[in-house]
Amino acid sequence: MDRRSFLTTTAATAAAMAVAGPASAAFEVTRSEAEWRQLLTKTQFKVMRQNGTERAGSSPLDKNWADGTYHCRGCDLAVYPSSTKFDSGTGWPSFWKSLPNAVRTMPDRKLFTVRTEVHCRRCGSHLGHIFDDGPQPTGKRHCLNGVSLVFKAA
Repeated sequence: MDRRSFLTTTAATAAAMAVAGPASAAFEVTRSEAEWRQLLTKTQFKVMRQNGTERAGSSPLDKNWADGTYHCRGCDLAVYPSSTKFDSGTGWPSFWKSLPNAVRTMPDRKLFTVRTEVHCRRCGSHLGHIFDDGPQPTGKRHCLNGVSLVFKAA
């Protein structure tokens, strides 16, 4: 294989992986695309399975301040406690810390920069991104899509 073929193949593989998101075989909960489409609305599918983003300010969870736990809509895993939620002013529900062993991260290079994608560790559903401009004690802002979450009151 010559250098050009190697680079072309590598770039095509990387692009396909970026579009596909985390490999479903790496997760405890797996579903076919048809099963995900039946379970989720069109917007939920676009965000959770195709790494989309909901419109800022569109989620009622952004202004929810009740005590409880936020769960992954895809598999019902508890992912964020309300005690780590804060008002980031961005229009998306934001947290400074997830629950232990609830989420995984991976680099997201889709917007000509590297961001940190956060997804459910059990089903791989895209939850949002993590930024370094959050409050103490972590300094992190887990900026999440409300359509990826279900709130369960305490």
